[in-house]
Amino acid sequence: MLYQGALFAVEDIRRARKFYEEVLGQKVMFDFGTNLSFERGLTFQEGFCELVGLDPASRVVRSHNTEIYFEEDEIEKIFEKVKAYPGIELLHGLQECPWGQRTFRFYDLDKHIVEIGESMEFVVKRFLRMGLSVEETCARSQFPPEIVRQLSLQLENEKD
Repeated sequence: MLYQGALFAVEDIRRARKFYEEVLGQKVMFDFGTNLSFERGLTFQEGFCELVGLDPASRVVRSHNTEIYFEEDEIEKIFEKVKAYPGIELLHGLQECPWGQRTFRFYDLDKHIVEIGESMEFVVKRFLRMGLSVEETCARSQFPPEIVRQLSLQLENEKD
């Protein structure tokens, strides 16, 4: 069996498409009118309850049991873009997790939780650029030494 992605119910497919394309930079793979699939597996469905035979009033908004996750290394830039978009509600601003990754979360226009975080490769390289040793970077990022050493070598090669 091949996993194909997750589908999220949306109220207005055009509105969802506009936000995810224009603000989050997602690329549409298939547009079937009321069903929209982005590259990498994210799918939206307008009229989901009616499609599967459920009462539309049973649709849960702000379910707090799932989130859509993205990575972006220019996190301050995307944070400002998201924060300025009409109808977006932040759950929390930029924060640094104990392992050093900076993230923020918000409700999209259909009240799905979305998290945007830096890639851990970016975080590890940031620690190394700050002068942390491989061992200190491992302890801080919770990444194994072999991966941190490999990323350290990449940084050295970038300097040449």
